[in-house]
Amino acid sequence: MVTEPLVLIDLDDPPASAPPADGPLLVGVATRPMSEAAVRLLGHLDLTLVAAAGHEGPVPREAVVVRDTGAEARELREATARSPEAALVLGQVLRANSGLPVPAALDVESFAYSMLLGGTEFRRWLAARGGRALPPMVEEPVLLDRDGDVLRVTLNRPERRNAYGRQLRDALTDGLRVAMLDPSIDRVVLDGAGPCFCSGGDLAEFGTAPDLVTAHFVRTLAGAGRLLHALRDRLEVHVHGPCVGAGVELPAFAGRVVAAAGATFTLPEVAMGLIPGAGGTVSIPRRTGRWRALYLALSGRPLEAATALAWGLVDEVRALLAGEVVRPRPGVRAAGTVHQALGQPALGERVQLE
Repeated sequence: MVTEPLVLIDLDDPPASAPPADGPLLVGVATRPMSEAAVRLLGHLDLTLVAAAGHEGPVPREAVVVRDTGAEARELREATARSPEAALVLGQVLRANSGLPVPAALDVESFAYSMLLGGTEFRRWLAARGGRALPPMVEEPVLLDRDGDVLRVTLNRPERRNAYGRQLRDALTDGLRVAMLDPSIDRVVLDGAGPCFCSGGDLAEFGTAPDLVTAHFVRTLAGAGRLLHALRDRLEVHVHGPCVGAGVELPAFAGRVVAAAGATFTLPEVAMGLIPGAGGTVSIPRRTGRWRALYLALSGRPLEAATALAWGLVDEVRALLAGEVVRPRPGVRAAGTVHQALGQPALGERVQLE
């Protein structure tokens, strides 16, 4: 059993060899320009904090530049101490997934997520959350609009900030399958109606799966991650507002992500006793590297669009006027209608997301 879930490595005076990566999270700390010996260790660690005052030149993707390395290290230690099981599992999954193809990596993420659903940390969060009524069904949770060879897919539950709940998830995968089945669609544009692209999983649905095995199969067979990855070369995602959880994880699969200037990106799952479960341990590291993915998830703090662009989490930042929101366009039709026309039942139709 790991007694200290996060260990700091002093890169101002680096060890001669890398510590074993089969125990606690290993976080390097550098307060001055790193020596060659320190740089050689970066890939073996889970994350490195570099002091802004002592940094020169380009930032390696294994590192995050911060104002105060001491304060940052304390916050990460505190976050890890609050949810040590989730934090350690996150580190293990990120390490394991770095060498796996996407489908296999998604399975690993889901196995770990289901395990944590049965853990004490998630049960504690669930008890603190209290009971919540399940979200009502709506007629058009996702809208499709075909214009020539372009298919626009719009998340359409603005009243729930496009939370990635069961109904929206199923309608989204239905819409993505239309593009998979129609080779004449050259481009898919995914966006969200209302004040934000997607606020993550619908909290009212957490903990409602009949059992952990079913929860695993819903995530792997009914989730959108595999489809987004398959469509990545044709897919562009437009995000705006506070993007949380799945609202960060799903866009990262796309070949191109365009963010509004005011967009922010947050992964809150570790504080809930979980890890990103919509594909984020797979999609985000392939853009940012596993080290910055760990920082984003462990800190739980919002990442601004400019930093997301510098890290590679998004590919472009565009100005969005104050108060402007994305609204559904006239003449669209619901994804469910298209799905019914194809005569294919939705996977996970009667099973909750979590």
